[in-house]
Amino acid sequence: MTRANAWKQGAGQIAVGVVAVTPALVDQATTDHSIAAWGTLGAYTLVAIVALTVRRRWPLAAFCVVLAVLAAAEVVTAATEVKLSSLSVLPSAFALYAVGMYSPRRRSVAALVVGGGLVAAGLAINHVTAPQGWRGGSDVLAFVAVLPVAWALGVATRSDRALLTAAERRTEDARREQHLLAERAAAAERVRIARDMHDVVAHSLTLLVMHAETIRARSGDLPPWARESIDALAAAGRQSTGEMRDLLGVLREGTVASPRSPVPTLGGLDALVHAARDCGNPVSLTTAGPLDALSRPVQLAGYRIVQESLSNVRRHAPGAEVTIRLDATMACLDLEITSGPPSRPLAPAPGSGLGLAGLTERVNALGGDLQAGPTLEGGFRIDAAIPCPMEDRDAVR
Repeated sequence: MTRANAWKQGAGQIAVGVVAVTPALVDQATTDHSIAAWGTLGAYTLVAIVALTVRRRWPLAAFCVVLAVLAAAEVVTAATEVKLSSLSVLPSAFALYAVGMYSPRRRSVAALVVGGGLVAAGLAINHVTAPQGWRGGSDVLAFVAVLPVAWALGVATRSDRALLTAAERRTEDARREQHLLAERAAAAERVRIARDMHDVVAHSLTLLVMHAETIRARSGDLPPWARESIDALAAAGRQSTGEMRDLLGVLREGTVASPRSPVPTLGGLDALVHAARDCGNPVSLTTAGPLDALSRPVQLAGYRIVQESLSNVRRHAPGAEVTIRLDATMACLDLEITSGPPSRPLAPAPGSGLGLAGLTERVNALGGDLQAGPTLEGGFRIDAAIPCPMEDRDAVR
C-alpha cells in the first residue's frame, strides 16, 4: 500500500468514528446539560474515535475498549445522578460489526459473549451503586439489543465477501486453465505443421539440392552458363534448406531461438540481383547511404522485400525490367522497387497474396509502412519505409 492510500484509508476510518459518535453528541443536548455529563461523554467520544480508527487492524481490542469505557461511564454517571445519551451505544455497535467482519468466527462469537457479560455486569453494578430511579432496566436492554444485530451484519458481510473471493478465484483458475489448454493446442498444431513441412517441403528441397549437385558432378561437357545455373540452383536450395530447418525448430520449440544459419543482410542483394538477371530479368540496383550500419532486423526486412519482389517478377513478369533503389538516412531505410510489364503474353498465374501480407506485417512490426500495387504501365511497384532505431542513428550518421 502506498503512502497516499494509507492516508486515505486512515482518514476514512477517522470519518467512520466521527459518524458513530455524532448522534450521541447531538442527543446529549436534550438529555443532560450538566458539565459532568458533557465531560464524561467527551472523554468517551475521544476513546471511541481512536478505537474505531484501528478497528480493522485490531477489531477485538477496539470493541473491548469501547464497550469497557462505555460500561464504566454509564456506571459512574448513574451513581452521580448524571445521564448520558442512550445513543452512546452506537460506537460499540460499529466496533462489534468490525469484529464480525474482520475476526475469525470463534473469536467473534467469544467477543459477543464477553460483551454480553460486560453489559450484565454493568447492570448489576448499576443496581448496587445507583440511587433509586437511576437504575437501568429494560430501557438499557432495548438500546443494547442493537449490538447482536451489528455483529450478525458483520458476519454476513464477511461470508458474502468470502463467497465473492472464492468465485473470483474459481473464475481466475478457469481462465488460467483455458489459457493453458489453448497454449497446448497451439503447441500441438505447431508440431503438426512442422512435421508436415519436414515431410513435404524440407524433403523436396533436400532432393532438389541432391539432384543439382549430381548433375553438376556429371556435367563436364555442359556450357559455362548451364554450370553456373546449376550452381546457383544448388546454392539457393541449400540456403532455403537451412532457413527451413531454423523455422522448423521454432515451430517445434515454440520459442524464437538463435538461427543456426547466417541471417541474410542487405549485403546479399548483389546475389539476388545476379540470380534474377540469370533468369532473364534485367535488374538495376541503386543504393545510397551506409546500409551495413543499419540494425539486423531492418536489414533482414529490406532483404526479404527485395527477395519477395524479385520472386514475384520471375513468376508473373518474366523478362520484365526491374529497378531497385535503397536509401539509408538518419531517419529510416527507404525502398522503391518497380517492375515493368512482362516481355511476352502470359497465362494468368494468380498468387495467394501471403508474400505481400507477410512483408507488410514484418515492416509494420518495425514501425514502418509498405505500399504495393500495379502501375499505369502494367507493371508493379513496392514502396517501403522502415524507421531506424534511435541507438542505430548515430551509426548511420
